[in-house]
Amino acid sequence: MTDIRVRKSCRGMSAIKITPIVQSKLNNLDMSEPPAFGTVYSDHMFVMDYRDGEWQKPEIKPFEDFSIHPANLTLHYGQSIFEGMKASKNAEGVPLFFRPEMHSKRLNASARRMCMPEVPQELFMQAINELVTLDKDWIPTVPDSALYVRPYMFATEKYIGVRSSKEFKFVVFTCPVGAYYSNSVSLRAEQTYVRATPGGVGEAKTAGNYAASLYPAMKAVEAGYDQVMWMDPYEFTYIQEVGTMNIFFVVGDKIMTPKHNGAILKGITRDSVIKILRAEGRDVVEMDLSIKKILKAYKKGHVKEVWGTGTAAVISPVHQIAYREKVMDFDPESYTIGPRLKKIINGLRSGKHIDQFGWVKPAVSETLVEAV
Repeated sequence: MTDIRVRKSCRGMSAIKITPIVQSKLNNLDMSEPPAFGTVYSDHMFVMDYRDGEWQKPEIKPFEDFSIHPANLTLHYGQSIFEGMKASKNAEGVPLFFRPEMHSKRLNASARRMCMPEVPQELFMQAINELVTLDKDWIPTVPDSALYVRPYMFATEKYIGVRSSKEFKFVVFTCPVGAYYSNSVSLRAEQTYVRATPGGVGEAKTAGNYAASLYPAMKAVEAGYDQVMWMDPYEFTYIQEVGTMNIFFVVGDKIMTPKHNGAILKGITRDSVIKILRAEGRDVVEMDLSIKKILKAYKKGHVKEVWGTGTAAVISPVHQIAYREKVMDFDPESYTIGPRLKKIINGLRSGKHIDQFGWVKPAVSETLVEAV
């Protein structure tokens, strides 16, 4: 008999069919040492297709390759969006998500901007709950590790012509990961290339944004830096974000970060950090943040900490920023606010810190098992 599991249907949706793998790949992996980020994939994936104006046949099945038609619209015109989430475990072994509804909302915001269909939030939650519950043994428990959850959508119609696809595929897979950055990072303020402009697709988590960043990021690495710090597209003066993170500066008694202007990704860790700090009574300022303002404060010794925020990186300290011929050096060993925030967020994700915001959600399965 084949083990087929069926997830109860939500309003207007078909039931999720679940076909478990026969033999787990986990038996060949040492989870005491999580693999490098994004190199090992768990047993199952969620797949669903959009055709005839609706999502159809939601399914969880063994992780496998896709068959792609040469005229697939995504391959030619880049209609592709994604999210990045993490699942952890509490002391009782229950899988936990951190603000999953926010990821659903951001995915759908990206979908709207890229002329793609939205995924109903209830179905999004069902998919990740069932998938992570099924593969919960893949969640590592060593410090700074997690199960990375990657929901994404791409066009699947076979057509050559510049228009939105009429068919799409939504997929979620997971992979066990360790820390994204094991050390502090150095940044080079970009003075030639642009990540995004207001009115563009900078707020969308779309594949093309990251493709556009590859060459400037490579040049920064060749110059001896870890990442690009993106600047505004007009004067190359106002800070936007880092290649893989939003960015914060602790200047005197204020904590500053670039404000949303249509060109900056609405980071969920960024939003969490702001809410935590403001709940503590800290002065957090979202603003048009000029690097010249930061340089002036640095010369006076007022810049106390610099760190990036992101799902993958959590809180990543910055030890150096280069702007044209000027270099600012920082001492992450002296930081207090950034490390404490990282401890709080990791504590929330593991159930060790009191969740006063209601951000942490346990993965809950509602599967009906049928032997076929």
